[in-house]
Amino acid sequence: MSDGTLIRAAGCVLWRRSPGAYGLEIALVHRPKYDDWSHPKGKLKRGEEAPAAAVREVAEETGMDCRLGTELSTVYYEANGGPKEVRYWAAEACGGEFVPNDEVDRVLWLPPAEARDRLTQDRDRLLVDALMEALYPA
Repeated sequence: MSDGTLIRAAGCVLWRRSPGAYGLEIALVHRPKYDDWSHPKGKLKRGEEAPAAAVREVAEETGMDCRLGTELSTVYYEANGGPKEVRYWAAEACGGEFVPNDEVDRVLWLPPAEARDRLTQDRDRLLVDALMEALYPA
């Protein structure tokens, strides 16, 4: 149970270049604890800045190094009975290798439309749209 203190977290919509649709794929992580598909994210450590936490969480959850791009949006929701704030960035994967762990047992690389369909939460689907707008402005 939460004491009502805001939980601060950060994450990324991780992407890489590919020959398919839009020339890119988006990484989604499967968390067995929740049996859901989401973007890599996690809580900030004491004294840690959000951009550093976003890069760290990508490495921990996907095994990938990444280059942060545009900040996409901040998402607010209730988690474990308290308020949670997650700041997200676009991030291009720069190499690495996924190794399954207790927190994340699978990573999928999917074209944007398929990634959008696979995500469990609507709020995560909106982040795919935000990534596409950031990479391909009208």
